[in-house]
Amino acid sequence: MNKNGLLFLLLNIGHFLDHLFTLIFATVAALVLHREWGVGYAELLAYATPGFFAFGFFALPAGWLADKWSRDGMMCVFFIGIGLASIVTGFAETALQMGVGLFVIGMFAAIYHPVGLAIVTMKWRNTGMRIAINGVWGNLGVACAALITGYLIDNGGWRMAFILPGCFSILMGVAYTGLVRSITQSNQAVPKAGSTNKESNLSVSYRTLLMRVSAIVFLTTAVSSVIFQSTTFALPKIFDERLQGLAAQLSESMLGSAISGQGEIATVVGSLAFVVFAVASLAQLLVGSMLDRFGPRRVFMVVATIQLIFFSLMPGLNDGAALAVAFGFMLGAFGQIPINDFMIGKMASGAHRARIYGVRYVVAFSVLAMTLPLIAVVYERWGFDTLFHILAGAAFVVLIAVAALPRKLPAAVGPAAVVAD
Repeated sequence: MNKNGLLFLLLNIGHFLDHLFTLIFATVAALVLHREWGVGYAELLAYATPGFFAFGFFALPAGWLADKWSRDGMMCVFFIGIGLASIVTGFAETALQMGVGLFVIGMFAAIYHPVGLAIVTMKWRNTGMRIAINGVWGNLGVACAALITGYLIDNGGWRMAFILPGCFSILMGVAYTGLVRSITQSNQAVPKAGSTNKESNLSVSYRTLLMRVSAIVFLTTAVSSVIFQSTTFALPKIFDERLQGLAAQLSESMLGSAISGQGEIATVVGSLAFVVFAVASLAQLLVGSMLDRFGPRRVFMVVATIQLIFFSLMPGLNDGAALAVAFGFMLGAFGQIPINDFMIGKMASGAHRARIYGVRYVVAFSVLAMTLPLIAVVYERWGFDTLFHILAGAAFVVLIAVAALPRKLPAAVGPAAVVAD
């Protein structure tokens, strides 16, 4: 593998770690802390909310700093900073300490999307597929948050779920720093973006089209974030409630004896969530290929329709049926991820690309944070069936908005900066 290939691999690992760190607490809260600390699941979610606000709020300054200073430098800060924050969070003794730790994790997690995606969309061709591959790694991070955390809960305690990934991230930061220095010395560093055309040269019709598409991008970003956060954060708890019978059967068949308590059930629930996340994440590869061939409008409409159908089917289901339908709506939830990033990559000027991605993720992750109280309130008062009805309505809103997209996107202002295959 050449240096460009290694750089892309480390960027993908960064996306994996970014989502893993932000969702470790979801499994820990669902399976352990509500019993160990005597705090209700809904109340624990309140301590995670500031971290998700930080995840969104700091995306814009991270993008601005990357454009002004160094995108690769910011990636090094991401790897090492989030690793150290996770290790410290693993030593939390109270819910308040946990909340502070999650806030700091969220600050460093905010760096990845505006910076990493700016590098990916400017350096390589086949933007749709590159974003899709990068997205699959992020989704595997979502999946492994449940799998790794569930395993470590059963075998080492929940603190190791924060500490061990933190150590790994620091090692990846050291590797990324060394690789970037090597590429720089070989005069193969990622080039700075070219200058953009003056906005005064843009036609009125172009401005109108750009504003229309931008409005759709940010609307669908917000609504899709509700869907993504609700499914990825709540799925371990949904499975813990609805797949107990299936999990017990699988545990018995694998271990040769019945399970008398929670024990290995946490591992099985985490494993089922991992399988759903991992398989559903592959939808991004198909979506990425279709984006490069057909454009975003038709692809987005298909994805939104899939979400609408499977969210509508989920209420009242348990065990095998619930698992099958969960596969369906997670295909839609993950499949939507590369579409807005693809549209921004096609329309945003190179010199401001990280900042524009920053704005996109401020919107996305602010909504992610606000979704946590929604999950808590809906779960406490009505249960998860009502949540699925809400998500079906959100998918319908996305479908209507996407129908207003033009068949061809307005092109980016300014020269592209593609330098590698």
